[in-house]
Parts: sequence; structure tokens; C-alpha cells
Amino acid sequence: MSQLTTVTNEAPRGALSSLRTRLSGRWLTLGIFALCILLSVPTITVFSSIFGDSEGVWSHLASTVLGDYVSQSAMLMVGVGLAVLVLGIGPAWLVTMTRFPGSRHLEWALVLPLAMPAYIIAYTYTGMLDVGGPLQSWIRTTFEVRYGDYWFPQIRSIGGAITMLSLVLYPYVYLLTRTAFIEQSVCVLEVSRTLGASPFKAFSRVALPLARPAIMAALSLVLMETLADYGTVQYFGVSAFTTGIYRTWFGLGSPIAAAQLAAVLMVFILGLVLAEHWSRSKARYHHTSNKYTRLPRIELHGWKRAAAMFYCFFPVVFGFLIPFIQLSLWAMDTWELLDRSNFLGLFGNSLKLASITAVIALFLSLFITYSKRLRPGIFLRGIVRVLGLGYAIPGTVVAVGVLIPFAWFDNTLDAWMREQFDISTGLLFSGTLVAVVFAYLVRFLPVSMNTLDAGLGKIKPTMDDVGRSLGLKPLQILRRVHIPVMKGSLLTASLLVFVDVLKELPATLILRPFNFNTLAIRTYELANQERLAEASSTALMIVLAGIIPVIILSQTISKSRPGYEPSTRTQ
Repeated sequence: MSQLTTVTNEAPRGALSSLRTRLSGRWLTLGIFALCILLSVPTITVFSSIFGDSEGVWSHLASTVLGDYVSQSAMLMVGVGLAVLVLGIGPAWLVTMTRFPGSRHLEWALVLPLAMPAYIIAYTYTGMLDVGGPLQSWIRTTFEVRYGDYWFPQIRSIGGAITMLSLVLYPYVYLLTRTAFIEQSVCVLEVSRTLGASPFKAFSRVALPLARPAIMAALSLVLMETLADYGTVQYFGVSAFTTGIYRTWFGLGSPIAAAQLAAVLMVFILGLVLAEHWSRSKARYHHTSNKYTRLPRIELHGWKRAAAMFYCFFPVVFGFLIPFIQLSLWAMDTWELLDRSNFLGLFGNSLKLASITAVIALFLSLFITYSKRLRPGIFLRGIVRVLGLGYAIPGTVVAVGVLIPFAWFDNTLDAWMREQFDISTGLLFSGTLVAVVFAYLVRFLPVSMNTLDAGLGKIKPTMDDVGRSLGLKPLQILRRVHIPVMKGSLLTASLLVFVDVLKELPATLILRPFNFNTLAIRTYELANQERLAEASSTALMIVLAGIIPVIILSQTISKSRPGYEPSTRTQ
């Protein structure tokens, strides 16, 4: 009888526990869904503006400059796309599969241009190569010629913009392609060599096709970054979509027409995203062995060694070393002119925005990724994928999509408060740091999410099972089991968001509060005033802040191959 009583008492308890689990799961899904809707407001706003009345501004743009926006943006995409493939794939293979002087150091050095924002490298090379720069001045002095008597490539052109963007964006291709090469099975490469394939044929016919999904993913990311760039194309006078959106908003005073231009740009972006997904879905490859051995490295000699060294050192020298040295020289020359109190204020503003965004993004991404692990359903995965599209949206588009609804809310609330209570609420969201941080989260939350998702994916589900068997709740499992294991991923995610916020220009330029500047904004303003040397100190600070995260990222990729041993690395 007592046994029956025990069973009947435990049954309701089990049912109650199951009910609580289902309810908590539903609230969890509902919370993530609400977060997804909130962060999708900018995108929804932009697309909803397609049918808005721009009072003739859109028709004017369509008949005059829209064709230039489309053609020059397309030229940028084609030029940068081809250049990054050349600069990224070859060095990735060489430092992974061959040995030559400096190959070990090049593994992380090839990532350094990623710390150099495109607009900063554009300002630097313009200062060196423009008519009044040291190189052309030396040519005129040495050969006693005047400007116009000799030919020199025009740096401020679409060709110059393609070059600048390629030098700082190729690391995306290099990183993902190198990761693919590192993770390839040695068996496949050995079989190709036993069948008589030369090292070049093994690369072109075996390794390269296997790495195609990673290459396509990297290429799509590069093209999205190209379309998102504002500082470089604006400074070089290229009529791209981002410059057109800014001019339409602030020059013509038409937010609706600017949003319509942003919608056209979004169509380009979504096309790239869909193309990348289609390419990835069509490619299938699997490892042929579970046994991982040290990757065989070919020792290069003679002209092959010299060619490999030139090929790999070229993007590092021109994409990082030369601009960094020039910025350092300018910073030393203008150190006495530097307004240190203002500089500290700019640094503090940038640090505050980057820190706040990094912390919020870390907590949100940890909540989202861990929730997806607890409830791995199709619905939740779909919501997370929608959130992941934020990184594909250019900063200019995000700014437009944030400012329109925030301004509408502020104006509506202010009008209602005036009518009801004769009180003016002013700007609560638009024109404040709230709007800026929100735009940053829309743009960079996917960076943190993807990093933490990869970190959580390496923790076996049995660890969760062991924690539950010991009576731990999900939050306790996260705090006691997962977070200690994921310290590296948490640090990497925070650093990547921190650096991205420091480099972000268009969103900050449009959404910043009145009389609020950051390092990126001040660098942009000084460069536009042709005070390139004075802009070096702020630019250098942005570059230095980005160096550590990119090196950490490179080292993480080097250790990604199963069975990695430091002693087996190339000396």
C-alpha cells in the first residue's frame, strides 16, 4: 500500500516537472523570437520603405545616378573578388603545405591586414602617392619634370578603391581557405601523389575543389564587406550605394529615398547570401580517415622558394607594414600638435561604445546559442539564422533602418506627451547612444554568436547529460561546465566585437549624438580636411587595437586540426 502511495505521489510530481519544462521551453523560444523581431526592425523598415512616397527624389535618382551606383558597385565587387582570390588562396596553401624561410611567421602575419580598416589604408596611401606626396615629389625633383609631364596611376579612382579594399579583405579568404586545407585528410593528398600528380596538380585538382565551399563562403563575406564600405569609396570619389545613401539622406534631405536606395542594396546583399548558401548546399565532401597525422610539408628550393616568399610577403608588406610604418612616422612628426585632452576623450568614447556593445553582445549571444543547444528545433534554428543575417547588412543600411523607426517613436511620444500633459520628452532614442549601440548589435551580434556556437559545438552532449544526472539545472551546467571550457571562445567573441565597433564608420557617422566623436569619426574628419598626418594618431590607435584579436584568431585556426602538436610545426 505504501509503495502504491509513493508511486501515485511521484507521478504528479513528474507531470508537474514536465509541464514546467515545456512552459520554460516555450518562454525561451518566445523570448528569442521577440529578440529576433527587435533586431530585425532595421531590415523590416528598409524594405517597407520601398513603396513610400519620396516626393520625386527616387525618380530623380533613378534617371540620373542610380545607373552609376549599380555599375560602380558591380565593378568594385568583380575587381575585389578576383584580387582577394589571388591574394588569399595561394598563400594559404603555401604556408600550410610547404616550407620556406619565414613560413611559420607568415601563418599569423598574413592575417595582420585584417586589423587595418580600409578607409585608414586609403588615407595612408593617398598621403604617400598623391600629387603632393613624397613619391611624386621625389620623381619631380629627381627627373626635373612637372606634374603632367609623366604618367602616374591615379590613387583616387575606382582602381585605387579596388586595390585598397583587396589589401585589407583578402585575409577573409586566407583564413577560411587555410582552415579548409588544415582540416583536409592526408590520405586524399597521398593518393593523388601515388597516382602521379605533381604538387601543383594535387593542389588544383584535389585540395582546391575540396576547399571550394570555404572559398565561396569567404568570397561572399568579402563582397558583402565591399558593398558595406563607405570611408574608402567616399574618399576616393566612387559613386557606390553607400555614398549614395548618405548623400540622399543628408544632401537631398530625403530619408524615404535613402531607405529605397538601401533596399536596392539589400537586394544585392541577399542575392550574395543566397548564392553562398546554394553553393554550400551543392558541395559535399567527407574525411576519408579518422586518423590525423602531421601534414606533409614540401621543402622549396631555388626559384620556387624565392617566388613563394615574394607571393606571401607581398600582401603583408603592402597591406600592413608600409601603412603601419607610415602612420607611425606621421604620428611621431605630429605628436606635438596632438590635442591630448581631446584625444583621450575620443579614446574614451570609442572604448565606452566598444566595451558596452561587446558585453551586451556576449550575453545575448551566449543566451541564444545555449538556448539553441537546449532546444535544437527547426523553429529556433530558423530564428537564429535570421539573426545571423545582420552581419551581411551594411552599416549605412542599418543606420537608416534604425533612425527612421526611432525618430518616429520619439516624435510620436513627444507629440502625445505635449497634447496630454504639455511636457516635451525630446529625443529618447534617436540621436542618443542607445541608437548607436542598437545598430552595433544588429550589425555585429552574429560575429559573437558564430564564435560561441563553434565553441559550444566542441563540447560533447554527454557533458550536459552528466551535469543533469548530478542534479544541476541548465544555468548551473552553463556556469560550472560550459563557461570554464569556453573561456577562449568567450574572449575571442568579445575581442572581435570590440574591434569591429572600433572600426565601424558609417553607422557611427549617421547615428552619433551631437558633438560626440570617436576615433573612427575623428580620423574620417581629419582625412576629409586633407590633414592626413594629423589623422595618423587616431588611425594608429584603431590599428593597434585590432592586432591582438587577429593574431589570436590565426593561432586558433592553427590549432584547429585534430591531433595538433606544437612540436610538429614548421621551424
